[in-house]
Amino acid sequence: MFGVETEERTEAVDITDRVADEIPDDATGVCTVFVRHTTAGVVVQEAESGLLEDIESFAEGLAPSDGGYRHDRIDDNADAHLRATVLGESVSVPVEEGELAMGTWQSVLFVECDGPRTRKVDVRVTS
Repeated sequence: MFGVETEERTEAVDITDRVADEIPDDATGVCTVFVRHTTAGVVVQEAESGLLEDIESFAEGLAPSDGGYRHDRIDDNADAHLRATVLGESVSVPVEEGELAMGTWQSVLFVECDGPRTRKVDVRVTS
């Protein structure tokens, strides 16, 4: 498990190297990356800077912050919960001999929807 610090309300962060650091050298199986929060998500996508910005804009467009949501009476962050619902809280990636077995342009991205915050990401490998 490791922490991710964000500086913006909505922010996409490439965490591929940090996930890879959690994988034992001799592991083969499936790596599950799980975000322990209801207002953040994790996806597999390209980590190109323009696309990271596009992902942030897309997430913001999924649920406008001024949507008049009932949950806002409690925490004023219903938009973040709704965005995270669409993004999902986990991804599974094959692992071969201690390495993430992803495509050339694939990366593991953490997507913050209610920042800035410090979040926890859990990484587990099963064979």
